[in-house]
Amino acid sequence: MIPVEENEDDQLVTIIADGKSAGTFYVRLADKKPDYSVPFDLTPYKGKNLILDFKKISKGNAGAQQNDTTTTVWDDFTFIDTFDTTNKEHYRPLYHHTPEYGWMNDPNGMVYKDGKWHLYYQWNPYGSKWQNMTWGHSVSEDLIHWEQLPAAIEPDALGAIFSGSAAIDHTGSAGFGEDAIVAMYTSAGHSQMQSIAHSTDGGLTFEVYPGNPVITMKTEARDPKIFWNEETQEWNMVLAHALNHEILFFSSPDLKNWTRTDAFGKVGATGGVWECPDLFELEVEGTGEKKWVLIVNLNPGGPFGGSATQYFIGDFKDGKFTADVAADGSIPTKWMDFGKDHYATVTWSDAPDGRRVALGWMSNWEYADQVPTMQFRSANTLPRDLKLFQDADGELFLASVPSPEVMKLRGKAVVSAAKVAVGKAGKKFSLPRSNDGACEITADVKASGTGMAEFTLSNADGEKITISYDAATDELIFDRMHGTFTDISHNFPAVTKAPAFSSDGKVSLRIFVDRSSVEVFANDGKSVMTNLIFPEKPYTVLTVSGKGKAEVTNLKVYEINMK
Repeated sequence: MIPVEENEDDQLVTIIADGKSAGTFYVRLADKKPDYSVPFDLTPYKGKNLILDFKKISKGNAGAQQNDTTTTVWDDFTFIDTFDTTNKEHYRPLYHHTPEYGWMNDPNGMVYKDGKWHLYYQWNPYGSKWQNMTWGHSVSEDLIHWEQLPAAIEPDALGAIFSGSAAIDHTGSAGFGEDAIVAMYTSAGHSQMQSIAHSTDGGLTFEVYPGNPVITMKTEARDPKIFWNEETQEWNMVLAHALNHEILFFSSPDLKNWTRTDAFGKVGATGGVWECPDLFELEVEGTGEKKWVLIVNLNPGGPFGGSATQYFIGDFKDGKFTADVAADGSIPTKWMDFGKDHYATVTWSDAPDGRRVALGWMSNWEYADQVPTMQFRSANTLPRDLKLFQDADGELFLASVPSPEVMKLRGKAVVSAAKVAVGKAGKKFSLPRSNDGACEITADVKASGTGMAEFTLSNADGEKITISYDAATDELIFDRMHGTFTDISHNFPAVTKAPAFSSDGKVSLRIFVDRSSVEVFANDGKSVMTNLIFPEKPYTVLTVSGKGKAEVTNLKVYEINMK
């Protein structure tokens, strides 16, 4: 167990086994008082003489190293047989996926096989801040209950293992056998290159392809998303040309030899780097028409600062993507989620029943490493099934609906009100006391003119958040300005707004409250907002209030059932 102090600088640790280098990793070695400890597995080195050589990274000279490892905590290094991952965090979510320990960001390589949803993710096994990018691995049979498994792909001589994707090679086109899972990811060493690995044991372990890298470029490009194109009987890939604000398209017969076919970009939101792309086809609800959706994650440049997920709708043919245009001939910017904490969103490959299921990283690069947790950092959103719909003007948009599996979370209804009188004073309801107030809230709202309905979650210390529907602007509004949030970052307090896509002022809401997050879904996922919260004490009261012509009906508050 290596003691970590988060305010210290990284130290480069060289593993020396029997006098030979056996790899490296970085750790913020404690100097005075450890915040926590992280495990270094000695099993692979049994019977060998082992040295861990620590070299401090100098702040004053980026990249320079010095043999300054004077520390007062060498006695805090300990040897154990088992690592206790019991939750020690007040804010660890009850029903959202998190790593047992360590830092997590982008979802990676998501693939469904043999009844299991495999979720790989950017993971740091040696601390709760970004570093040592490895593909962590969790698996679930129901998208709700997750089991963390050993790391799937670890850094190698080509560099850290950045984001990417995976798919089942049903025909064995890559030469690894029929139904092998093939992962493609960015090797991030001195430059960013694309590499592959394969698994023949159902995604538990991967063998890195000795011919890596399979794509090299002079400029920064990352986060490959691969899929089998049934129409052309070939593999296609989208790759983020990050600093150029464009997506590159490639085709391949075997996942090893790639031909560039197109580039799309320099439109939409370009205030930051383009990352974590995805491309898939969906049927437009109620029409039978099919369109392609290109997801592009952006940081910074989101509608409320920092990270966000935009998308484009269009056609994909012969390796080229053509975006639909608005009435004025421009390519509109569309957002998948209007909260502050929805990023790196991609979808599962090979999902059953033709489903397109998405998952996002529930944080924002403006403050991701400053949120008040240490045993772990970051969680994923709820899983969301995607669909296309037309608004009243016939324009196409992407809806994100809580996946059907989420219904399993719905426990006993502790609040049930057919109609709530909406006024300035408001009507108060008690939130569940179990699980620190984690719950699901559902309600129907109808408002017109300047009417507004508000749902406020609060505690006895005056901390609160408010979710509102404003009929005058037809917007949903999420206010997290009132709490201790400024202690996290000046970028954390925020008011986010989303088009409600109401029908004659009618809005149906599903609100999922966890210990450190709130996700709002309106009108069957046509409008979505995801925001983190960190109240010092759980919210205990729901106040329903409003003004003008507004009414709330069918209000229910459900406990969360994790059985």
